[in-house]
Amino acid sequence: MSQLQIRDVRVILTAPDGINLVVVKVETTEPGLYGIGCATFTQRHLTVASAVERYMKPFLVGKDPRRIEDIWQTSMVSSYWRNGPVLNNAIAGVDMALWDIKGKLANMPVYELLGGKCREAAAVYRHADGRDPQEVEQNVRAFIEQGYRYLRCQMGGYGGRGHQLHSPENAQPGVYFDPQAYSRSVPRLFEHMRLQLGNEIELLHDIHERLVPIEAVRLAKQLEPYRLFFLEDALPPEQLDWFENLRSQCATPLAMGELFVHPAEWMPLISRRLIDFIRCHISAIGGLTPAKKLAALCEAFGVRTAWHGPGDLSPVGAAANIHLDLASPNFGIQEWTEYSEQAREVFPGCPEVRNGYVYVNDKPGLGVDVDESKAALYPCHDKLPAWTLARIPDGTAIRP
Repeated sequence: MSQLQIRDVRVILTAPDGINLVVVKVETTEPGLYGIGCATFTQRHLTVASAVERYMKPFLVGKDPRRIEDIWQTSMVSSYWRNGPVLNNAIAGVDMALWDIKGKLANMPVYELLGGKCREAAAVYRHADGRDPQEVEQNVRAFIEQGYRYLRCQMGGYGGRGHQLHSPENAQPGVYFDPQAYSRSVPRLFEHMRLQLGNEIELLHDIHERLVPIEAVRLAKQLEPYRLFFLEDALPPEQLDWFENLRSQCATPLAMGELFVHPAEWMPLISRRLIDFIRCHISAIGGLTPAKKLAALCEAFGVRTAWHGPGDLSPVGAAANIHLDLASPNFGIQEWTEYSEQAREVFPGCPEVRNGYVYVNDKPGLGVDVDESKAALYPCHDKLPAWTLARIPDGTAIRP
């Protein structure tokens, strides 16, 4: 197998749960030996597919798939301009597929290649929403009955809903919300949750960068008595310097990184110990190769991992998250979105949740495959999700 080479690189687009997924399949000259990886950038899935098929494929065909680090480094600089979500996702799809191939060659799960298990499974958190505190509590209790002990509580979606809005005439279309009404509602929500649930259940909340920095600071301080496991995305990446003000004002644990695509974004927050959890979307930063280095960097500064795990992440990407969770001593928590039966048919080997913990199987590589005939039954769509068009009452477009 000394002459092992990449023979083909293909993109599989599918949406079994109605969310556009991008999967990369790297085939080798060894019959039957291939790997799959997640390159999902839901809102720009066709752009990523084009980057893989028209640029990555001709660059990669003929290379040795075992040389993961060299392929990652040369892929990142081959376009000269680098570190953007489209390029990073394209590279990530290939990178995860190469780790999948490496595991199959070694006849080991990827977590063994990363140093072996630090734990048998990864604790996960689920998302509980509702129209009012009582409905949120009801949904949280339903998750508790299923064995979950970490719950992210929102009320009316990101930024809240149902607030009375005072908007000008001819206001542009979008998903409107009132930041002030939202920020007033959140402490009331968590006061209710703690009174009803006590302190044994870990509660989380996602601001989703919906507040101006000073309001985010104020809200983080108000939430301090309710001992959140973490407060997520309090600020947008454009306002990272505010984390120093936020950290100096309160002890609410902070999670950040969902939108990061460049090391310059996470390095200052980690090295200055301004966050407690790193929340990157692994495909958006370039795959497992940079993520394992980021996890090691975080360990040195006492920051734990909490990789992004939304619905717009294929089961392949979810498996990559969990393999890294299992092998990282500084693992914190894993976001989890349950996959439907049809998604599990498209992706056999999908990770399984039992009693609040997610498990990967012990098959070589990432342990997840893709059934291309079933994937074709669920074509992608070209509609942008409405929540990306967020506006405040006067009609101003803001970060979603």
